[in-house]
Amino acid sequence: MRLRNVKGSREKIEVSDIVVKEPETYKGRWKDYFGNDNPIKIEIGMGKGSFIIKQAKIHPKINFIGIEKFSSVIVRAVERAQEETEDPASGETLANLCFLRFDAVDIQNIFDKDEVAGIYLNFSDPWPKERHAKRRLTSREFLKRYENMLERNGVIEFKTDNTDLFAFSLA
Repeated sequence: MRLRNVKGSREKIEVSDIVVKEPETYKGRWKDYFGNDNPIKIEIGMGKGSFIIKQAKIHPKINFIGIEKFSSVIVRAVERAQEETEDPASGETLANLCFLRFDAVDIQNIFDKDEVAGIYLNFSDPWPKERHAKRRLTSREFLKRYENMLERNGVIEFKTDNTDLFAFSLA
């Protein structure tokens, strides 16, 4: 996905109710944030939010958290969520969906042990240069982080169209 600077993206994110500010304050308490005991699934690198918004609409008994690093991208997800889910009468969006803006390298500061039921990694940046291998969302370093936050039977769903990233991930 090509990144373009979106003027005012940080300001739009700051005033959006669907974006959680200071998500580290909810570590170990995401069920309190959502107000229920439903399972939590996250998408790391959600892009413009199409997948996670659709999942939240289809599965109201699951809480979804979309994670994106760049303001200029997450603002598009915020706009899409408002367009696709907002109830015109009340102005409320889906209660089982929120977005976080942070670098996934710090994910262990956001989720506690056994707090997440599933992780989606959809068409992540392949970081093709070997020196960038540790940045891949399927690297050993990231898998260790996921292992701690996933429930006992938690699942990682990985999709890619990059054969080199696929081979790396299997290894």
